[in-house]
Amino acid sequence: MDQSLQEIMEKARDLSFTYGIRRMSLNEIRSKLAVSKTDFNKHVKSKNDFVVKLLEFERERFKSIFDEYNFEGVNAIDILLTVGKEVALRFKDVYPSLTYELNKYYPELYQQHFEIRKNFVFDKIKINLTKGIDQGFYRQDLSIELVARLFISRLIDLHNPEFFPPEKFSYDTLFNFMFDHLIRGIANSKGLQYYEEKIKSLNTQSI
Repeated sequence: MDQSLQEIMEKARDLSFTYGIRRMSLNEIRSKLAVSKTDFNKHVKSKNDFVVKLLEFERERFKSIFDEYNFEGVNAIDILLTVGKEVALRFKDVYPSLTYELNKYYPELYQQHFEIRKNFVFDKIKINLTKGIDQGFYRQDLSIELVARLFISRLIDLHNPEFFPPEKFSYDTLFNFMFDHLIRGIANSKGLQYYEEKIKSLNTQSI
């Protein structure tokens, strides 16, 4: 995704959270973005194309966390804490209602997006679990496949507004709680001690 399209999608992302996608025409979107018709049409060919590129932009935002940080040789728990912090920060304005809207009115496009994202997250979780076991911070008896699948299922539930109404639960609160629950479920005694000390240290720094 080139720079000019990224800039358009950054604005379009905020616009989608405010107004939703379905009820806005492409002309309305372009007008609210204050982008010239020439520049907009160069990148966006149709409403479906707009949705595809918006979802691609969301995936790139998530992937960029792993591109920006060098996790080679880093403690597996520290990796989860870093990723959790960055996701909560970068996606704190995500509303389950928007995910619901995309899934309802653009089901094929959303499912394609979801499969790509799911596979990416699934692979990253499996890598982290393997690393944590090898480093002696996670339980040796973990089923990597099962834990990774359970994490994905919880991630799906996170976007269900019937389970978690956005007026009651913010995305970053839910995501942080889910990550805390994950770490406490997979860590051994050594890992839990390290995690508790790390959380205490982070809380002290934030005061």
